Amino acid sequence: MARSSLPPRHALLNDPDILVVYRDPVVPPKPAPGQPGTHSDFVPTEPELFVAVLDDGHVMAFNGHVDLGTGIRTALAQIVAEELDVRLEDISMVLGNSTEVPNQGPTIASATIQITAEPLRRAAAQARHHLLSLAAAHFSVVIEDLRSEDGRIQLHGDPQQAIGYGALLKGQRHALKLADDVALKPVGDYRIVGQRAARVDIPAKVSGELTFVHDLRLPGMLHGRVVRPPYVGHDRGNFVGHSLMNVDEASVADIPGLIEVVVIGDFVGVVAEREEMAVEAARRLKVTWRPITELPDLDDLEQALRELPAQHRPLLEEGDVDAALAQAGQRLRRTYVWPYQLHGSIGPSCSVADYRDDGLMVWSGTQNPHSLRADLAKLLELDESRIDIQRMEVSGCYGRNCADDVGADAALLSRAVGRPVRVQLSREQEHGWEPKGAGQLMDVDGGLNADGSPAGYDFVNRYPSNNAPTLALLLTGATAPSDVPFEMGDRTAVPPYRYPHRRIACDDVPTLVRAAWLRGVSALPNTFAHESYIDELAWMAGMDPVKYRLRHLSDERAQALVAAVAQRAEWMPRLAASDEQENDGWRWGRGFAYAQYVHSKFPGFGAALAAWAVFLKVHLETGRIVIERLVVGQDAGLIINPAGVRHQVHGNVIQTLSRTLKESVAFEDGLPVSREWGGYPILRFSELPEIDVLLLDRSEEPPLGVGESTSLPGAPAIANALFDATGVRFYRPPFTPEVVRKRLHASRQARAGTASTPPS
Repeated sequence: MARSSLPPRHALLNDPDILVVYRDPVVPPKPAPGQPGTHSDFVPTEPELFVAVLDDGHVMAFNGHVDLGTGIRTALAQIVAEELDVRLEDISMVLGNSTEVPNQGPTIASATIQITAEPLRRAAAQARHHLLSLAAAHFSVVIEDLRSEDGRIQLHGDPQQAIGYGALLKGQRHALKLADDVALKPVGDYRIVGQRAARVDIPAKVSGELTFVHDLRLPGMLHGRVVRPPYVGHDRGNFVGHSLMNVDEASVADIPGLIEVVVIGDFVGVVAEREEMAVEAARRLKVTWRPITELPDLDDLEQALRELPAQHRPLLEEGDVDAALAQAGQRLRRTYVWPYQLHGSIGPSCSVADYRDDGLMVWSGTQNPHSLRADLAKLLELDESRIDIQRMEVSGCYGRNCADDVGADAALLSRAVGRPVRVQLSREQEHGWEPKGAGQLMDVDGGLNADGSPAGYDFVNRYPSNNAPTLALLLTGATAPSDVPFEMGDRTAVPPYRYPHRRIACDDVPTLVRAAWLRGVSALPNTFAHESYIDELAWMAGMDPVKYRLRHLSDERAQALVAAVAQRAEWMPRLAASDEQENDGWRWGRGFAYAQYVHSKFPGFGAALAAWAVFLKVHLETGRIVIERLVVGQDAGLIINPAGVRHQVHGNVIQTLSRTLKESVAFEDGLPVSREWGGYPILRFSELPEIDVLLLDRSEEPPLGVGESTSLPGAPAIANALFDATGVRFYRPPFTPEVVRKRLHASRQARAGTASTPPS
């Protein structure tokens, strides 16, 4: 797909025989208050390119988002190839490199195909229209007599009377400002979009070509390591940036190849000729820190979340919730708690930086190239125009891991020694310091009317987060720690069901530990609460859980997806927990859940719709769960690459199963202790069930983001299946054997003692 060499940016901006579609530089949009984004006033002096057609017919296309292993590079190329009528292999996508691509913000929110691809699609269509006009002049005909196909324009559909795109461009430069009113191809004419396409990034990875930043080597490159403070994983408190007392450089003076020890505030790093030398120097360096006494007590996560100072933020209120609940035939109050979890990147974060008099180059696995550039400008007191972020592949993230942190580490060390420096974190540093997926607390108050309908829904959540500043900014004192909470609890905070009386709010709270977005953000825990609660209402109403959902879903597309997944799963209506078949201590259960990922500040925008039907068995004595079968459905509107979406769904399912069944950060004395895989187990391939994926065909609808939506229904579907198998509700993932065993034991004791339903 990509050629071995492509023209540099200055050639695209100035050379003849090229067609470019561009827009003038713009002031980067400021993120909404309390939302992630790039805080920068930097305006480039050069136009932002979207499409460039070269003189040999090859096409370069530019997008500000990056491919995180999700196949976005392939899907974007399909969109461009479709609108330009060229072959997919003639497209080279340029993603994320800060000086080459438009500033379209961080790669988050499942927004690439749904939002940032839209101007790229218009640019490709605009280029095709211009080429058709050139061909019309060449053949002295009207455009209606022409047809474009595979990078050539034919007269009257005759392949013998055709001219290539490159030939049409010879002799002059063609620069088009991106237009808003471009005629796009009708979906019925699509030949490339909607068809399965192989991932274009896989061949280079399989053949061992340079794709991962971990493998980058530069002439004269040194190796760095950092020594982190003892307040592991914390970025809030007076001690941040002010805890270092002494660094004994003599303790490493005898290490061969050591170049320098770098100390700025609480930032400590070493640079050496070889990697093993840097590792040894970081291990042996004697550093004295002030004792840390201000860390929060995280032994009881629910209590810790409740004790945080909160700013109450109403989102939605309809009807008279208090009156409706006072009159409810059955009242139901529930609390759900989601644990802190890791991104768990398989490869620890790595970056290479080269600081020179004329500027800084950083090779990084960041999801946020323009944000990282702005942070580095502040950290190093450089103009952003002198900083270039070259985005390379990394091995996993789906949220804010340590990629930006290690980029800043490398930049500081490179500046100190005046040579390129490669920095890679240890596994302990990655797990300990990454901005974790936040724990979350959700309170629901509601109930049933006499006819079994929902009486009302009063929902409040607490999602502790800030903007997770790049760590070096905090450690060096360039940025002060912040107690200001981010407003990040909105995601899918409003349930999809018809509650005639409902009140939805967020209690915005500051961080307990360093936290940032992880796949699903607050929408995943919010959905766990919504779907666990509606399932319990269905049971209280004496109805099948799928039938009850269909009765109270208000969106027709949601109803169609739920019905389709139930049919695919051969779901037979019955009351949950009404079939207690047991064999050798095993009981079987099934569970259902539905959700749409709604991103951003309320009311936000919706991505794809997803539903799960889970079939499992649980051993009553050991608490072991075996997921035997999954049916996962998705409505993503127009699907660009069905193979890519199917892969996305599979990846979502695997990660969600792991997070639901295994993953939780453990804390001792306020510090995370899950710093290696033994202390943070993840799902193994041997534990994967059969996964049946159902993709609804909605080609008449706009494409919806698929990066996160599938994850949302997973945890509640499993929790609901556990209830079906055991008659016991589970309110706090992960559902490890120990958790399940203790919960079942407590339930048996409660029933024996009071003959009532188990407490929440």
